[in-house]
Amino acid sequence: MKSKRTPAPLSEGQAALADKMRDAGLRPTRQRLLIAELLLDGRHRHVTADSLQSEISKAGIIVAEGTVYNTLNQFTDAGLLRRVNLNNDYNVFDTNIHHHHHFYDQAADQLYDIPSDQMKVADLPNPPDGHDITSVDVIIQIAPKA
Repeated sequence: MKSKRTPAPLSEGQAALADKMRDAGLRPTRQRLLIAELLLDGRHRHVTADSLQSEISKAGIIVAEGTVYNTLNQFTDAGLLRRVNLNNDYNVFDTNIHHHHHFYDQAADQLYDIPSDQMKVADLPNPPDGHDITSVDVIIQIAPKA
């Protein structure tokens, strides 16, 4: 007869993250919880799938690369992360989901937040017929001074 393994009880922090995921419409799997513990700890930061995979590996956790990528996209679709698209298919995931803008230092591959109250965007063009402007995201390219 097979014995069913009882999952370890969740810590208070894990339980809060599990509730947050459920509220966003996601099932809190073990791997999602591990990734959420790294990402959704209240710090505002920017990660790529590769940088998160490296962080996971350094923590001694085994999670498939595809799972990391899928989880980042699922968290974004659920409103837990914000995707910042840089240079076509290069995505950075932002834990700060509140409206703000960014500086991007391509040489250092570094994003810096710009609080929305520090940017004034005026005189937007009219959107194409049948469309409304839903948001404006500004990415200002920067480079170190020569």
